[in-house]
Amino acid sequence: MTTTTAPDVLGQALLDYHHGKSGATVTVHCSAADDEPLPAAYFFRTVLQMPELERLALDESRGRVLDLGAGAGCHSLELQNRGFQHVKAVDVSAGAVQVMNERGVLTVARHDLFAPLPPTELPYDTILLLMNGLGLTGTLDGLDKFLAHARTLLAPDGQILATSSDVRYLYEDEDGALLINLNGPYYGEVEYTLSYDGRTGEPFPWLFVDAALLNDAAETAGYTAEFLSEDENDQYLVRLMPQGVKG
Repeated sequence: MTTTTAPDVLGQALLDYHHGKSGATVTVHCSAADDEPLPAAYFFRTVLQMPELERLALDESRGRVLDLGAGAGCHSLELQNRGFQHVKAVDVSAGAVQVMNERGVLTVARHDLFAPLPPTELPYDTILLLMNGLGLTGTLDGLDKFLAHARTLLAPDGQILATSSDVRYLYEDEDGALLINLNGPYYGEVEYTLSYDGRTGEPFPWLFVDAALLNDAAETAGYTAEFLSEDENDQYLVRLMPQGVKG
């Protein structure tokens, strides 16, 4: 019996762009919205090209930094440029990891965000989850699981800096009324599939969590949530710290 490995669609697009294919573009299929193109170039943006929320998150970073879902490493590289001595970039994509290594990210690992802290590794002062990074938790249950797990990755006074969005606008009619099945799953739990260059990856869950629900989940998990900023697209940046610790 032979097994096939799901194609690393995003990783291949990042590699192609990094190796000179400037037009490399992934198609994003979402269960809650129309298909959208995602240029690989977006993952290679400079700090001047980053949205304000991401620049603020980098400004608020301190100490040892763990960059989860790092993609092509643009945030880790910027922190290295600022003189940060300990930045670890993590992505589940083999192609993304290869790109980050080739671009000069000093410490790179391939695994998901639930991997345990290696016994020889010190905990982190800052965990970054940018580009709607809380979506990596997949579901509300996954969010609860990650918040518990993150305590094992963080220093006692560490912080999580993460972005997410409230996507209720996707379910509003012309009059602004919400068309949501209250007996169904949470409206921010969606499914994505990526395709590129004739190949399609496996579907994966993604979470967009509204601020009120995140605040409740954080409090239940023993964190204090500080909402640092919000943009015109209902995306926000939040700082999560263990309760009793001040930022």
